Amino acid sequence: MKSNRLSRLRRFRVVLPAKTAGHPAPVSANLDFREAEDTPYGMRLAAWWSWRFLVVVAAVGVLVWLLSKLSLLLIPVMIAALITGLLSPVVHVLNRKLALPRVLSVAITVIAFLALVISGLSMAGQRLTAGFAALWNQAIVGVEQIQTWLFTGPLQLTNADLQNVFDDALRELRSNATNILSEAISWGSALGQILTGVLLALFTLIFLLLDGRKIGLFLINLLPRRARPAMDGAMTRGWSALVSYVRVQLLVAFIDAVGIGFGAFFLGVPLAMPLGIIVFIGSFIPIIGALVTGALAVLLALVANGWVNALIMLGVVLLVQQAESNILQPLIMGKAVSLHPLAVVLAVAGGTMVAGIPGALFAVPIMAVLNAVVKYLARRGWDDDPFVRDQYGVGEDPHAPPEPSTEKSPELLPARERPEHIATED
Repeated sequence: MKSNRLSRLRRFRVVLPAKTAGHPAPVSANLDFREAEDTPYGMRLAAWWSWRFLVVVAAVGVLVWLLSKLSLLLIPVMIAALITGLLSPVVHVLNRKLALPRVLSVAITVIAFLALVISGLSMAGQRLTAGFAALWNQAIVGVEQIQTWLFTGPLQLTNADLQNVFDDALRELRSNATNILSEAISWGSALGQILTGVLLALFTLIFLLLDGRKIGLFLINLLPRRARPAMDGAMTRGWSALVSYVRVQLLVAFIDAVGIGFGAFFLGVPLAMPLGIIVFIGSFIPIIGALVTGALAVLLALVANGWVNALIMLGVVLLVQQAESNILQPLIMGKAVSLHPLAVVLAVAGGTMVAGIPGALFAVPIMAVLNAVVKYLARRGWDDDPFVRDQYGVGEDPHAPPEPSTEKSPELLPARERPEHIATED
């Protein structure tokens, strides 16, 4: 006991230096100050989390910057992935149920899809052309009414005032001819990029439908062998979430088109059917699609039936679009992709702020895929996944009966192999 007390006292022993006149006492080298232990634990924990958080934010920022530089390549590939999620069940039915070759199934599906899209656009364009030709006289009457209102209304304009306005507009056009030409050239290059993107998306779509599983296995085989079963199962769940998203988006676009189309029909707006087709196609393009199709519906109502009918049509368009964005999208989409409605709204808003229209288009599917993948990996879903067990022979079958125990009861063992307490009882 005495030795233990002496050892404890030695730990607190401090050697004091000798006093020197006129100089402060130096700190002894035997004093052991530990700066890390002097810092509060909360401060150390906050520092550890802070630098890790900064590293993650920097990595995400660099990744977003790299992806923005590859937008011309990345956007067509992601569009092709979305269309693949829509068409892959059709290819599966043709290939597995009807026993058609894979190449023929893909060819039939892609040709039918392109024919459906082109025929829909062609029909809508023909109806719009014929309708606009019939509305031309009404448009001229509307312009004359506007001129009459300008002359006789509260503005009381004269021909000289209108001529001055036209002259000022021509002068501005001449002074900004260089800027207008550069804008036209930039639009031409943008159209060239759009055409290149369409061809790349079509090419990618064909090969994703044809060899999607092989492409996925090629990427998975780049990982370590132990990580392949888990990642294969996670990516399969992510792909299922993407397919669900595309199907629900198709349903939402159909409801949007039916709402605006029937609203135009009951209000007597001409070209209601082609207008519904255009709204259906435009619903897949965030922000711009809704803006253009809604403006077209209101313009048709204004030209054909006057400003009162146009205001009612504007109310119908705003009602349908607000219901689609605030009710249908969060509720139906959230259930389909296992995301909370608030997460869907925040994902669309954040994607728009970060990447504009492409960000709004791909924010929800990316969130859906990440949600499915992270949940699968977090709960170790590959342990009881039949797909992983069939592909890799790992995991456990939750529906399999329990295996009988191979251990013998101690009473059935020979006397020399029994435990001591059982052997002594005998």
